[in-house]
Amino acid sequence: MCPGVAALELNVSCPNVREGGIVFGTDPKAAAAVVREAKSHTKKPVILKLSPNVTDIVTMAKAVEAAGADVISLINTLMGMEINIRTRKPTLGNITGGLSGPCVKPVALRMVWQVAQAVQVPIIGMGGITSWEDAVEFFLAGASAIAVGTANFMDPAVTMKICDGLNDYLVQNHIDHIQDLVGKIELG
Repeated sequence: MCPGVAALELNVSCPNVREGGIVFGTDPKAAAAVVREAKSHTKKPVILKLSPNVTDIVTMAKAVEAAGADVISLINTLMGMEINIRTRKPTLGNITGGLSGPCVKPVALRMVWQVAQAVQVPIIGMGGITSWEDAVEFFLAGASAIAVGTANFMDPAVTMKICDGLNDYLVQNHIDHIQDLVGKIELG
């Protein structure tokens, strides 16, 4: 079934479509039900992409982990809006949509750190990563892997630059493997 596909990511958090995944992504029971249903139809790892547009990200993460999610990716975009001041109309067709890029990084880092303290499954950190330094922060916060999104629109080579910078950082700091950074934030 689906040769060449290593895992399935379920995006229960997309704020950019009408009646989209955000309905599932803000209710722990609904998100857990989606995970259970997906797991009943595949033997492949199921990754659940969580929304930052919730009151308690840890509750969401624990619910999807308990339902069988193999990996959690976070964060998706924050809900945002823009208005054209000349027409006085929303710029986006759905009125609101997803805010991404460097401005969401502090929120993403906080949520990765919080979830890493509460779950045992790996975390894919994302949200505002534009440099190898950003990537190191996500690993220190508890991400086992990272994803780069918006920065690719600004610089299509950014992912390779991040990989090169991470490699140099590891060598300069005598670190054997990127996993040796995961969750190693020093608090106090």
